[in-house]
Amino acid sequence: MTQAHIRDRRGLRRHDREIVALAVPAFGALVAEPLFVMADSAVVGHLGTPQLAGLGVAAALLTTAVSVFVFLAYATTAAVARRVGAGDLPAAIRQGMDGIWLALLLGAAVIAVVLPTAPALVELFGASPTAAPYATTYLRVSSLGIPAMLVVLAATGVLRGLQDTRTPLYVAVGGFAANAALNVLLVYGAGLGIAGSAWGTVIAQCAMAAVYLAVVVRGARRHGASLRPDAAGIRACAQAGVPLLVRTLSLRAVLMIATAVAARLGDTDIAAHQIVLTLWSLLAFALDAIAIAGQAIIGRYLGADDPDGARAVCRRMVQWGIGAGVVLGVLVVASRPVFVPLFTSDPAVRDALLPALLVVALSQPVAGVVFILDGVLMGAGDGPYLAWAMLLVLAAFAPVALLVPTFGGGLTALWWAMTLMMTVRMLTLWTRTRSGRWLVTGAVR
Repeated sequence: MTQAHIRDRRGLRRHDREIVALAVPAFGALVAEPLFVMADSAVVGHLGTPQLAGLGVAAALLTTAVSVFVFLAYATTAAVARRVGAGDLPAAIRQGMDGIWLALLLGAAVIAVVLPTAPALVELFGASPTAAPYATTYLRVSSLGIPAMLVVLAATGVLRGLQDTRTPLYVAVGGFAANAALNVLLVYGAGLGIAGSAWGTVIAQCAMAAVYLAVVVRGARRHGASLRPDAAGIRACAQAGVPLLVRTLSLRAVLMIATAVAARLGDTDIAAHQIVLTLWSLLAFALDAIAIAGQAIIGRYLGADDPDGARAVCRRMVQWGIGAGVVLGVLVVASRPVFVPLFTSDPAVRDALLPALLVVALSQPVAGVVFILDGVLMGAGDGPYLAWAMLLVLAAFAPVALLVPTFGGGLTALWWAMTLMMTVRMLTLWTRTRSGRWLVTGAVR
């Protein structure tokens, strides 16, 4: 074996270690997040059907309000990682503090909107007259925790940029445990009903935010970084986040269109679609964990003025994405006999579900490439391209999906349209990556 081959193998092993070290804890933290809603549902479900229905509506509204601002994590990860790569830790932490201050401002703005409009929002989402009061109560109380939730997003981005995904995992697990205990204590022990569940979530989220802030503040003091709000820095964070906000809204529009089309196909198809979408989202967590590692590693390489290293790790991550997609696809097919009965015993729903699951399984290698390249370009700070590319994907997907009820094919045709969407998305990301225009080096893009 030549020296060049030995160096290449060592380089691959180094990249693999980096990816695993960041991706595995990131996956644990991602999985812990939806457990908050599951814990609330398990506790509130024993109060009665109206309460659980109200929680369902309020949780959907709350999740939407928070997920729209996921750019706080993505943009902060890329910006902090670049400065880490440049060897400027005080500036990296200062950049992270700007993101945290922006999170607090956005959280306050969301509270100002949600508190007075909660009844109207609940009605807009179609809550029944019996469920609406519970939904309104839960939404109003839980909205008080939105600033903490957004701080958690921004602070998670700071730590990822610092190449630390273990601390977010520990905080997420601790937050889930606290939330579950507080729910039981406040809902039943204190007799607060659904309001107790909301307060439990608020307290747990605030505790998580406090832990994150303690970690960031300790790092700032160690490296002499200022903690004061900086108007120019906050404004720059907001400007960097706008393209990622457009990307996120476009992606959510795709999912909303898919759900609306499934609803038009009938009760059987929308029930099956919800199960497929749940599985698709779970698979996305696994792939997104590798993408998060990509954001942190790519940003660091570019900040260190090492475009060759960024290209090399990008290639390796794509291989990881394809491999993970193949494995996940096989798992979907192999686990169907176990997975499907957990969600439905209706033969009609199963008949609609099984072909769609096969489509999802076949599309996982494509999804693996999409998630990886999306993370690579986020780590490179290539937000404007991601925004335009996702708008193009939305424009390609919408007419195809909306024609499914006209031309037939049912739920399987709809998920082929989703696969087309992912394929178009992969092509837009692959084209950009191949061009090399994302390889902008330096501490600031």
